[in-house]
Amino acid sequence: MTDLEYENARLRKALKEAEEEREILKKAVYKESKGRFGSPKVTKILNNNGFHVSRPKIARMMKKEDLISIISRKFKVQTTLSDHDFRISPNLLDRNFNPHLPSKAWVSDITYLWTSKGWTYLTIIMDLFDRQIKGWSISDTMTMDETVNRAWEMSILNRKPSHGLIFHSDRSVQYSSKSFLRILSNHNVVKSMSRKDLRLREENAVLGTKHTVAEHFFKILKYEYTNHVLFHVKLKVAEYIEIWYNRKRPHSKLRYVSPYFYYNYKKFKVA
Repeated sequence: MTDLEYENARLRKALKEAEEEREILKKAVYKESKGRFGSPKVTKILNNNGFHVSRPKIARMMKKEDLISIISRKFKVQTTLSDHDFRISPNLLDRNFNPHLPSKAWVSDITYLWTSKGWTYLTIIMDLFDRQIKGWSISDTMTMDETVNRAWEMSILNRKPSHGLIFHSDRSVQYSSKSFLRILSNHNVVKSMSRKDLRLREENAVLGTKHTVAEHFFKILKYEYTNHVLFHVKLKVAEYIEIWYNRKRPHSKLRYVSPYFYYNYKKFKVA
């Protein structure tokens, strides 16, 4: 075998091994996400792992292997109950969706979830710094005690609010009530609310549309998980938030790492 033939054979072997490794990683990414990721996110993760390949090629490979995302784009449910006489707080967040430190700005919202027993309600509180869900609540009613109060109590156990933390939400009665505002005040937290008919919106470059930060989380939760199974709601939501979303799911706003990884990376970098 000549030197040229040997070099060509070695190169073909290396290319084959790289292709096989990329194929294995691609399937692993798809399996890890339980079929939730399509070609754009799989491509990003592959590129982050040193496999530089185009999205169209990944799409062709996934189609060939019948690796199709289970995500489907369906309904949007509105839960805002803003017809009340409570005081409306000003919009202090003012589109500052990317604070540089934890516990500078939290956002919260409530949505419906369909279960085998009918509708139930999910309340979340998210830290905008790393997009982690620090508090959440599942309830059968939309009372303040069962929604925002429970989510708040979980949040302050998981992450201490900083002095002057901005807590942003829509104008729903649960967030506007005097008792909840008193709770925030006792923790030196400042209340912020979206302007009328203008929710907490930010550009989503992937979808090409505008969504509220919290609504975008609800959107992926419903698309990736709850639209496809009837479930024991509290157990499955806990699994989705605590195990999948916070710790494993790559987030486009965090350069395609998980909220948990991003938080610890920033913490280590500062230290």
